Amino acid sequence: MTILAHHAKRIAFCLVAVLATLPAQAADQDELRLASDAWPPFTDRPGNHRIAIEIVHTALERAGIEAMTTVVGWREVVRGIRQGSFDGSAAMWRSDERERDLLFSDPYLENRLVLVGRKGSDVAAKKISDLGGKRVAAVGHYAYGEEIDSARGVLFISGRSDQENLDKLLAGEADYMLVDALVALYLLTNQPQEAAATLEFGTTPLARRTLHFVVRRDVAGAEEIIEAFNTELRGMLTDGTFAQILHLGWIQVDVDGDGRDEVVALGGQVGLAPPGSIYDVFGTMPETPPEKQRFFIQGNIYEGWDAIPEQYKVQGPADPMDTTFKQGTTLFTLQF
Repeated sequence: MTILAHHAKRIAFCLVAVLATLPAQAADQDELRLASDAWPPFTDRPGNHRIAIEIVHTALERAGIEAMTTVVGWREVVRGIRQGSFDGSAAMWRSDERERDLLFSDPYLENRLVLVGRKGSDVAAKKISDLGGKRVAAVGHYAYGEEIDSARGVLFISGRSDQENLDKLLAGEADYMLVDALVALYLLTNQPQEAAATLEFGTTPLARRTLHFVVRRDVAGAEEIIEAFNTELRGMLTDGTFAQILHLGWIQVDVDGDGRDEVVALGGQVGLAPPGSIYDVFGTMPETPPEKQRFFIQGNIYEGWDAIPEQYKVQGPADPMDTTFKQGTTLFTLQF
């Protein structure tokens, strides 16, 4: 039995057990009423790139739980959850205050904020306090955490979106902007000429926040809903679903729970050469040469690129630059 088949069997067993314990009200409810604000590419309205909502909705659908997300302003999200008109949210950062009223899922992404400046800027800062006296644009209503909140001497400029912050940066109204590392990867992959000619990208995360699906504690069956989501998430990380939603060919996660990450291929066609770009979902990946990486392909782990059977080494969707894979998808872009 392959590792993937073993996990699928275990996941199926756990899911049956979880669903069997759901209270009747939770099992019979029409759908979860979720809310998010517009935060592309993580959350947005249908038809736009909204990877966080897609991850959560897909996991819930696989668990047999219907959900609908309404996109409103952030204050309306918070107020609606507090007043009970929304059951939770597909994308929220953890805080002690929020945990009093909400149950948090396992993290399904880690938002790593990196520094971006105009071409020629020094983006080597190791911590946000290194930017004393600088104007730094950031999306204004997110709880970035202690690393950002405690920074002294930094003038933060509040923007409503990455696009607005980029506009401020290019207009000289800000010296830097903070963006998610995944957004930076999308820009460098999908708009390489504009990005390389216009911007400098830092590589050191200046803040890290895990992203979660949340449900109000007083929702019937809330604990079982969260557990069902967590179960399906583990399957999505290894069967290619997660990478496909992110529009990425390679992701890195701990597949078998042994504390060591594996590089997970999207499908069984891994390309002709080791991957040049791997997205580390939870930010734990050390710099590792291909011969020492652990590759997970269709249920099996291979120690190093050379150990992968030749039958898999054909051009396919695991190559992030494969135009066939990208055809028909809506990829995140910004206007320069």
